[in-house]
Amino acid sequence: MKTTGNQSVKIIPLGGLEQIGMNITAFEYEDSIIVVDCGLAFPDDEMLGIDLVIPDITYLKENASKVKGLVITHGHEDHIGAIPYALKELNMPIYATKLTMGLIENKLKEHNLLRTTRRKVIKHGQSINLGRFRIEFIKTNHSISDAAALAIYTPAGIIVHTGDFKIDYTPVFGDAIDLGRFAELGKKGVLALMCESTNVEREGYTPSERTVGRTLRHLFDENKDHRIIVATFASNVDRVQQIIDCAYSCGKKVVIEGRSMVSTISTAAELGYIKIPDNTLIDIEQMKNYVDEQLVLITTGSQGETMAALSRMAASTHRKVSIKPGDVIIFSSHPIPGNEKAVSKVMNELAKKGASVIFQDTHVSGHACQEEIKLIYTLTKPQYAIPVHGEYRHLKRHKDLAVEMGIPKENVMILQSGDVLTISKEQAKVTGHVPAQGILVDGLGVGDVGNIVLRDRQHLSQNGLFIVVVTLDRYNGVLLAGPDIVSRGFVYVRESEKLMEEAKSVVTNTLEHCNAKKITDWGRIKGAIRDDLGDYIWKKMKRSPMILPIIMEV
Repeated sequence: MKTTGNQSVKIIPLGGLEQIGMNITAFEYEDSIIVVDCGLAFPDDEMLGIDLVIPDITYLKENASKVKGLVITHGHEDHIGAIPYALKELNMPIYATKLTMGLIENKLKEHNLLRTTRRKVIKHGQSINLGRFRIEFIKTNHSISDAAALAIYTPAGIIVHTGDFKIDYTPVFGDAIDLGRFAELGKKGVLALMCESTNVEREGYTPSERTVGRTLRHLFDENKDHRIIVATFASNVDRVQQIIDCAYSCGKKVVIEGRSMVSTISTAAELGYIKIPDNTLIDIEQMKNYVDEQLVLITTGSQGETMAALSRMAASTHRKVSIKPGDVIIFSSHPIPGNEKAVSKVMNELAKKGASVIFQDTHVSGHACQEEIKLIYTLTKPQYAIPVHGEYRHLKRHKDLAVEMGIPKENVMILQSGDVLTISKEQAKVTGHVPAQGILVDGLGVGDVGNIVLRDRQHLSQNGLFIVVVTLDRYNGVLLAGPDIVSRGFVYVRESEKLMEEAKSVVTNTLEHCNAKKITDWGRIKGAIRDDLGDYIWKKMKRSPMILPIIMEV
């Protein structure tokens, strides 16, 4: 693909900046758009009742004729979770490595999209042509097998997108990261490096996945006489492999529990990414045929999620497994920021039941620390640096690191989701903005809960609800019945009768006042009730519940 000096390409992140999660980026040149990743984010504490947050693909829908395909770097939820939602709005072919595609297909099956979606499995080292772009998949390491970085050949130059990665010279499965290919690209000349920033604040190197295997082996040897329960991420197939290897060497049987764990591991086993020795795996129903010290359970719930298997065990609501004194529970993960409280709650519940809980040194990250990120910069020698996948503080620290690596300050672009970065050999600058607010999913509703509904939910959750029902005469506006007051989540009514009586008389006075002034418009009457009652309750209680006046006419 010929590159000429004045060609420019657009890079449009639609998510994955200012937050960890919801990664999705569009690359556009003339009549071609390719989309890299399509992930979801989990709701934060203010998003009451929301299940997930998915990216806004309005820009892609408006340019549907240009979209050539969806290219996926690896199979984590924050990179593939929103694919079914996006495909319902925009049919595009999907390109991914074997395990990643297996996990995507599980999702498509659930949403009945498998038949209508074109899919192509790509091997590391292979390239595909999509419109005016050529995309090459490069082998990397991560906490899920089959992760890839992408070299995107554009008319403006080569853009390297690392995906999520670490540099693991001794991976549990498959080959080490293809550093040679990064170096070759660096020799050709890299226009821009889009490198992930999750661990950019950590100095040094991320340890190899194998170091966890050694710690686990040691723990299994120490606890031969106990039942061992290991909680980890379902997607960390290599970790599960190491737990199975440890169990096998101690002569224990393995039970896999938790919906996402069972589904991911069966996909990985079918595709050959995990090797389970014969007669090691048993069904949860067969547990009763074995004594406790013969058993190892691998389960979901390492993040304290309420519905996950381990949390149900801790709360004694799991149908098949109850925690007993003597059980050894290993948390093979770190709490994701924001989940610390939930995790420590589950740990306390387990400890109360007499189990011993272990969480030191049983996890390594799947993301590159500073020295590994520096190595990628050294090999690729990019003209521009575009830090991705992180909150603002991560992107800011990444900028400093890129400048340390000799990239001119003005060539490091910190973007926000929705920015349109127009980039060429001559210059890179933000030239526009497209919609990129996350869309909230609540139950089966996609996008029907917006800021106003969330604000109401927060108001209700903090201050409760006051409903005032009155019946007025249609002709002269005289109060015929009521006011009746129903309160929810505000005060316990039976103990606050005086307050309720006074509230009723406030409403009665308001209605008489409106009638005297010949106000017949319901909106104004409701407004007056809200204001007067709100003032009264605030003076009395220093609280401001949501007040809903209901007027009936007879």
